[in-house]
Amino acid sequence: MGRITTIRDILGVIKDKVSLSQAALLSKSNSSLSLRLAIVRATTHAPPGPPDDHHLSAILSFGNSSRATSSAVITALMDRLNSTSNCYVAFKCLLIIHHIIKRGPVILQDQLSVFPAYGGHNYLKLTAFRDCATAGTWAISAWVRWYARYLETLLFTSRVLGYFLCSSSNSKIKDSQEGRIPSFLTVDLIKDVDSLIGLTEEMCKAPDPTQVEGNILLNEVMRLLGEDYLSAVNEIFLRFGEFKKRLSCQSFGDSVELMHALKKLENCKDRMGILFGIKIKKPSMDMFWGLNEELKNEIEVLKVHKEGGRS
Repeated sequence: MGRITTIRDILGVIKDKVSLSQAALLSKSNSSLSLRLAIVRATTHAPPGPPDDHHLSAILSFGNSSRATSSAVITALMDRLNSTSNCYVAFKCLLIIHHIIKRGPVILQDQLSVFPAYGGHNYLKLTAFRDCATAGTWAISAWVRWYARYLETLLFTSRVLGYFLCSSSNSKIKDSQEGRIPSFLTVDLIKDVDSLIGLTEEMCKAPDPTQVEGNILLNEVMRLLGEDYLSAVNEIFLRFGEFKKRLSCQSFGDSVELMHALKKLENCKDRMGILFGIKIKKPSMDMFWGLNEELKNEIEVLKVHKEGGRS
């Protein structure tokens, strides 16, 4: 667990023990007790690192049981997130949510997907979150606020696509959906691309990446983001390929919307290079940005051709 060196650390340990005691008192069944204990143990105040994998696996395993149990896991996790003022506890809760999206059982993912809208309250809206204990916790609070917004955007994009982006649990659904892309209406393809670019734009709003240096908690977030970025690029690339086939018969309105999306994506290129350029160097990325530029040029050529035909 590491050495306890400050009063804040000692208070954190005490709070964790109180939370464990409360879980024991409030739980009405052994299953309820086990899941609440698992969440507290995975989101302790110290050390300031990612949840241990065995604690994370324990939480994910509850998704293999009933829908009611999965719902209880999400409820307990959101309660923990919304009741803390400690940036490390909040960050760990958000990391667990991200792992549920990426590798959680389908039932657990479904419960997470519907939960933010439950009762009309957005449990990922952490715009007021501040941990003022130190300059360091104040800086990490900015990451907590942004990370919550990012996960909310990731959930929204997944709803638009009809499957969880970058999820290993949805591979069959994803493969089936990708095989149907040629049958999609152009308006639906534009909707998909717009949501994926919206996710990319949210990545670009991440706080100063130099804060990641030496912080294993933030390093884990950046690792997951890098994987999400590659997944988003792959989904956009597939749809760009379909757009390329349809350009000659595309309506003027659809061309305008597509051009707008292409320009928004291009505006993300430099920032994404700063965030992931060193870690993600693949020939496919060059092809991706090349196709983005190619589509822009072809739309411009078609626009000139059509305007010339009307003159």
